[in-house]
Amino acid sequence: MELLGNLTFVFVAGFITALATGIGALPFFFFETISDRRNILLWGLASGIMVSASLFGLIEEGLAEGSGWEIAVGMAAGVVLVVVAHEIIVDAEIDPQEYEEADFKKLVLILGILTVHSFPEGVAVGVSFADLGLAGGTQILGATVPVLAIFMTVAISIHNIPEGTAISIPLKSMGVANWKLVWWAVFSSLPQPIGAVLAFGFVRVAREFLPFGFGFAAGAMIYLVLSEFIPEALDLGENVPRGGKPELVGGIAFGVLLMLPLRYV
Repeated sequence: MELLGNLTFVFVAGFITALATGIGALPFFFFETISDRRNILLWGLASGIMVSASLFGLIEEGLAEGSGWEIAVGMAAGVVLVVVAHEIIVDAEIDPQEYEEADFKKLVLILGILTVHSFPEGVAVGVSFADLGLAGGTQILGATVPVLAIFMTVAISIHNIPEGTAISIPLKSMGVANWKLVWWAVFSSLPQPIGAVLAFGFVRVAREFLPFGFGFAAGAMIYLVLSEFIPEALDLGENVPRGGKPELVGGIAFGVLLMLPLRYV
């Protein structure tokens, strides 16, 4: 029963990160468009948060549990997953505009592809809860929650906000209702709680693989930032003064500052 309770707790944490994606659609209730400068700032913020959480949280925690080579192998595996996921998504040519027009079979296909895309984020949440219920954490709803898990849940949630905005922009141009923008944004991250539960269950049963799990999540997150977040911000900056670099750097710096407390807990 304790394991079931822990799995439920982790699932809820993962579901919170998925719900946060819907926040990215909320501005469209008040504005018809979101400026490129604001989007660049959001991508920078997400980048700073994810890299900091990976370096100060996942990698340091992994080194406390195992050796450097275990972390390195895990990071390499995480990078491979992101590369494979990217290739699958490119080959499938799934566009957010297809969400609204898809039938059930198409939605299943889309959800399957999103599962591959969102899995690294779910893994990051799941492995950060490895010490759930053990000594040394913070009491939340009667459970002892690792501080790393709190930071990682917040980090992934913030990271999901610009994702939700990016998904909502093409749907908004199609005239999709605002409340549906929120739904489709959340839908895109629904695989995250599943990935979180699977990762948590695995590292709890096979504790010796925990360093690999930390490395896997860190490698995937850092590579996502370098291969997707920053290029996305730079693409948006093509029509912004100075290429949007001040906004990008400012967002990254603010994201790092938000995660700095993780370095000292």
